Amino acid sequence: MKILITGGAGFIGSNLARHINDHAPDVDIRIIDDMSNGREENLVGLDCEFTRGTILDMPLLESLCEGVDSVVHLAALGSVPRSVAAPRPTHEANITGTLNVLEAARAQGVPQVIVASSSSVYGSNPSLPKTETDWTRPMSPYGVSKLATEGYTIAYNHTYGMKTLAFRFFNVFGPGQPADHAYAAVIPKFLDAALHGRPLQVHGDGLQSRDFTYVRTVTQTLWAAVERGLSSRDPINLAYGTNTTLLELIRQIGKELGTTPELEHIEGRVGDVRASQGDGVSIREAFPDLTPVALTAGLKETVDWFKSKQGDE
Repeated sequence: MKILITGGAGFIGSNLARHINDHAPDVDIRIIDDMSNGREENLVGLDCEFTRGTILDMPLLESLCEGVDSVVHLAALGSVPRSVAAPRPTHEANITGTLNVLEAARAQGVPQVIVASSSSVYGSNPSLPKTETDWTRPMSPYGVSKLATEGYTIAYNHTYGMKTLAFRFFNVFGPGQPADHAYAAVIPKFLDAALHGRPLQVHGDGLQSRDFTYVRTVTQTLWAAVERGLSSRDPINLAYGTNTTLLELIRQIGKELGTTPELEHIEGRVGDVRASQGDGVSIREAFPDLTPVALTAGLKETVDWFKSKQGDE
């Protein structure tokens, strides 16, 4: 079996490649990454064929899709604030890039394409927990781009008969997630600040909540979907129904570190949703044998990883 992972040098992509190396060493992995978010250190020790390039390069994409059994499309420009500051790059990477991936896969007859969407597509919908049939109303260019990502993917299933699957990721975290850039996710930002004795910056009152999903839960699910050749004409929430406020998250982080982090409340961010939680029904029906990693267990492993990286400084 041959798999192409777009964005494979990034946080989720490299964790997926490592998971496949560990559990299916005979699988050939191709990775394409333009290294705008990817990191060379994430590729260390991976058994893969790496190509530095962009998913906006159609001839390159088509060549990498040749002979591939599945494409796992993770390449994207993440971050709601980044999309608010500069919407066009987000559009080009996430919408045009996804269309390119689907077209390259169709041209080469790739049997399956799996893509990463986001809980951001729900936007201003206040219902909790979210189900896949709830209405979507993105509040940021990033959310719009992910709605288009899954829309194109599902349309290719209907229009061309391609086996496609769109997962809506919910606040994925874990080892390998960078904290050293302006648009870092909340958990690595909090951990980095706490370990270096800085106040944890909380946008707003800290009562906004998220369905945090550990990266190993995500990689196990992605690999199971590849192994089984799954497809769906509906998106699937890759989340299991947890609902954790930022203040509760900080309490858990403090418990793991044995400290009481200092907080600094700052202005809320444009485009941020107040609460996010999947109901976990569809994901459990599709993958009944998978058990999600609990937040406390995932946080412990993530804290241990951050501590080990701190020792390398």
